[in-house]
Amino acid sequence: MTTGPAIQLKGLSLSYGDVVAVDDVSLDIPGGEIHCLLGASGSGKSTLLRIIAGLERQGEGSVTIGGEVVSDAEGHIETELRPVGFVLQDYALFPHLDALENVLFGMPDRKSAESRMKAEELFAEVGLSDRVDAMPHTLSGGEQQRVALARAMARSPQVMLLDEPFSSLDVQLRAGVRETTLRILREAGVATVMVTHDPAEALSCGDRVSILREGKLIQTGSPEAIYHHPCGQEAAETFGVINRLAGESSGDRVKTSLGEVGLAAQDPGCPGTVLLRPEQLVLVESGDGGCRVDRIFPEGSTTLYLVQTAEDERLYVRMLSTETLPEDSSLAVRLR
Repeated sequence: MTTGPAIQLKGLSLSYGDVVAVDDVSLDIPGGEIHCLLGASGSGKSTLLRIIAGLERQGEGSVTIGGEVVSDAEGHIETELRPVGFVLQDYALFPHLDALENVLFGMPDRKSAESRMKAEELFAEVGLSDRVDAMPHTLSGGEQQRVALARAMARSPQVMLLDEPFSSLDVQLRAGVRETTLRILREAGVATVMVTHDPAEALSCGDRVSILREGKLIQTGSPEAIYHHPCGQEAAETFGVINRLAGESSGDRVKTSLGEVGLAAQDPGCPGTVLLRPEQLVLVESGDGGCRVDRIFPEGSTTLYLVQTAEDERLYVRMLSTETLPEDSSLAVRLR
């Protein structure tokens, strides 16, 4: 029994001609962890997932699963021989097989009574005991997703790979299906790598998050650490708009037009520049404020304001929707 990481990636690189899809990525993922790969389209997330699954072979580096090297310069174990489950964005259920037959398809001895019993147990786990005979086209999106999960779990994988599995579900359904899926994987102790381009989803689902940009892994950490202590501007911008304030450095503090700001970290390439998230600022009434609200972006529970300050700075400010601003009042931006 191995005590090392369930998944170990070392120096993975893959190029398609002149296009670098994955660039020297190394990552260790322990058993039972939900690990989110976050990045924009084309950042290398799905390619990295396909390398772990064995659907793509890297140009450089190695993949180890459960202590066994499954791909390196010396050899490459095919996908079907790896202890890996894979749930795609479109679920890829076989349309001519009913739900139970879809799950049984992934088992070595699909016709045995033991396999059928295991498949029925999986249906109970995902809450679909009454849908075993249903054809895929009669299932809702959430039901199809759970059948796909049961089929992937039927192989008793050490690793589960999820490629944006919830993106096609409506908002109301998504949260419940997501919670069921991740609960089952955590309880089974399966190391899970989940691809998403949604920062909120990564923060709410991942035990750890890795940010990818142009094939490079730029930061890995807990949701709290990666949001509140980004390693630089690229990582910070992954979670939405940010404010850049010029200032005068003095040790670990910077004097800006909004006052003195303590730095969580310093970027040697941008001395005296402060990055602030919109929720770190607030709009207040002020007789000499001189701020003008240029645009308002309702977000539901919060509202994002784009304001022009008296110092001719354009800043984003995020406030609770309940924090209403008096009409025709003189406003100023302050640090929270």
